[in-house]
Amino acid sequence: MDNKRSPWSWIPTLYFAEGFPYVLIVTVSVIMFKKLGVSNSDVTLYTGWLYLPWVIKPLWSPFVDLLKTKRWWVLITQATLGAGLAGIAFTIPTNNFLQWTLAIFWLLAFSSATHDIAADGVYMLGLSEGDQSLFVGIRNTFYRIASIAGQGGLLMVAGILEKSTGTVRTAWSLTFLIAAAVMILLAVYHTKKLPKPSTDIQSNVSAGSLLKGFITTFRTYFSKPGIITAVLFILLYRFPEAQLTKICPLFLIDPVSEGGLGLSTEQIGFAQGTLGVIGLLLGGILGGTAISAKGLKKCLWPMVLAISVPDLVYVYLSYFPTGNMFMVSSCIFIEQLGYGFGYTAYTLFLIYFAKGEQQTSHYAISTGIMALGMMLPGMISGALQEYMGYKFFFIWIILCCSVTFIVSALIKFEPDFGKRVKNS
Repeated sequence: MDNKRSPWSWIPTLYFAEGFPYVLIVTVSVIMFKKLGVSNSDVTLYTGWLYLPWVIKPLWSPFVDLLKTKRWWVLITQATLGAGLAGIAFTIPTNNFLQWTLAIFWLLAFSSATHDIAADGVYMLGLSEGDQSLFVGIRNTFYRIASIAGQGGLLMVAGILEKSTGTVRTAWSLTFLIAAAVMILLAVYHTKKLPKPSTDIQSNVSAGSLLKGFITTFRTYFSKPGIITAVLFILLYRFPEAQLTKICPLFLIDPVSEGGLGLSTEQIGFAQGTLGVIGLLLGGILGGTAISAKGLKKCLWPMVLAISVPDLVYVYLSYFPTGNMFMVSSCIFIEQLGYGFGYTAYTLFLIYFAKGEQQTSHYAISTGIMALGMMLPGMISGALQEYMGYKFFFIWIILCCSVTFIVSALIKFEPDFGKRVKNS
């Protein structure tokens, strides 16, 4: 193990580099395409496909082990992400911007998903078991900071540039150039600071052995007791939220005459990208604290309510549209706080269901199913919204919360799972 580099010198930046491109690909792209005049149905369909690399990530994660080192993969994917973001910037002003930017976003999505695999590998190989536990909160915090930087700070920069340049395309082109510079600087920094663990070596396992183990991993996963209800829960617990995630930014952008709130890019960056993410982070902290004290069983239904009931704020905003930023920001903060709190039960169940000899691989499969659960509803959400209008669409979301309740009632787990055991 490389002990010469302090974990503080690379863990915060590594997980910032993990979260930053993800939020650009999944969230900021939605707002960018909307501002560039793409329809709601097309925005959600096209950007929904960008989840696919995270869905199928378990299929190629073994090859990150087979080829090169985890450190090599981190550096090469960060460089690719920087170059790809620059490519977005240069193709936005072109006539065929939609085709070009989507093609590059695809490359970015695969690079980002591969970076996730490699970064987690460096984390586990570069730290002792005790340090892994110590820094897990730090890595999660900087991942969220990256979300604030991307969908908060960068969006506010885009809004300022829209006003100063007077041209939406120029503003977004410059915004993605800034994002590219951030990723390239991170890649350069990590060439110096990322550790070189002695155990980070190219695997000597043959492709045939790897394939056999790969098939065994999937077979044992889908042979687990309760697999059907578990998969339904993983796919559908966030069924309402998967649709809201795509539509909410579009609702905030569209003018009041079309059922939206008519907010500027800068206002969205502050309300949703900054205060909203802070609410999400606080909700997650509160959720983790609650489960560690009470266990998952006692917290499940309060968390189901927390992830569902606050969705009513969008029904309110659609029926009583307002430009009052305090009201809008408060509603978004409440909804994201509830989402962060309720999402904790979901992540704990993923950990619970992955327990066993192949815990890491089974957890990766669960996260792929999780991404599929976000991808498919998100893809059709734009078409649904255009057919229903915002008011009825948000009522539809409330009705969809019944799906969350049903799948939550089906799952089985140990009563005290997640509860911290006090030392006697």
